[in-house]
Amino acid sequence: MKKEVKKVVLAYSGGLDTSVILKWLQEEYKAEVITFTADLGQGEEVEPARQKALDNGIKPENIFILDIQEEFVKDYVFPMFRANAIYEGEYLLGTSIARPLIAKKQIEIAEKMGADAVSHGATGKGNDQVRFELGYLGLNPDITVIAPWREWDLNSREKLLSYAREHGINIDQKHVDTDGNPTVSPYSMDANLLHISYEGLHLENPMNEPEETMWLWSNSPENAPDEKEYITIGYKNGDPVSLNGKELSPASILRTLNEYGNKHGIGRIDIVENRFVGMKARGCYETPGGTIMLKAHRAIESICLDREEAHMKDGMIAKYSELIYNGFWFSPEREMMQAAIDTTQKYVQGTVKLKLYKGNVEVVGRESDMSLYSEEHSTFEEDEVYNQKDAEGFIRLNALRRIIAGKKRNK
Repeated sequence: MKKEVKKVVLAYSGGLDTSVILKWLQEEYKAEVITFTADLGQGEEVEPARQKALDNGIKPENIFILDIQEEFVKDYVFPMFRANAIYEGEYLLGTSIARPLIAKKQIEIAEKMGADAVSHGATGKGNDQVRFELGYLGLNPDITVIAPWREWDLNSREKLLSYAREHGINIDQKHVDTDGNPTVSPYSMDANLLHISYEGLHLENPMNEPEETMWLWSNSPENAPDEKEYITIGYKNGDPVSLNGKELSPASILRTLNEYGNKHGIGRIDIVENRFVGMKARGCYETPGGTIMLKAHRAIESICLDREEAHMKDGMIAKYSELIYNGFWFSPEREMMQAAIDTTQKYVQGTVKLKLYKGNVEVVGRESDMSLYSEEHSTFEEDEVYNQKDAEGFIRLNALRRIIAGKKRNK
């Protein structure tokens, strides 16, 4: 039995799926629909969503289109990169980290507009339904969540198009051929300022090599420039604050790093990952700027963090990344880990020099006025600060338990 709702805030892209959901919510729930379209730097115009919403009967005051790129990078991407987060050793969590911000904005709009429900277009098979709904319920435990893909029987492209025609919903040409028959996109894609992802059809066989025409953001490494390029990234409190000596906003830094990465074929990956709902999924990703940032951040940490601090922090990466992947951004355990991670970043400042060349990012220099690197202690030449004889006692004390055990067992 459907719960009665009066107003619902829909995460709305203006595409086929969310346009059908909009009409379906009006038909099935008899609810007033409020649309929210997020500009996360996905590289597509978001303003056309306004006209599409108007065409579907949404009041102008019920249409929200927000540019949240700076907030996305400053409050979500940067904190995640302070942790050097990477899921299952490869995935830089580009889709995962965007979902809690979208959920947060929907809840804020719901409170502002007096809505009693929120809705999303994620399917019942994927991770995004979990990420959205854990976000909604963590921020407002009393909100009603409507997930159409778990309720309706419109489970094919043909059924969606048929519903759209029956209800007078404008269908983008990309969804039909010249005869009006449904066409199927070769990939399911999601994009924001951090990455673009590709899943589905051709990629569902993990032995199929991705087609070169699939990649939208980057040169192939083979076709990247034959000349290497050097850049510098300036850090303060663990976050990038400048590029090549010029201070930039968080979103501007990531956008510029994307341009460098795209030019040099950096940030492509092809992985099979473990979804939270239980199945494995094959996905391809382009994360050009993020790949550069991760390399640079680890480099500046290498001279600014104490050894035990760094090792303990590295021990948190897998769990922290899993929390973000599974949708627990607003959980107390993620916030607790973030507080610990942010404490380590107090003295992470300085400059990293990188070389970009044909898909590769190489760290070629790092410096900081908070550096713990002591050339005087590390030199292979003669020094006056380190007595090499001290190492003998150090080694024997660390070996003592093994010496005792060895003597006992040898008897």
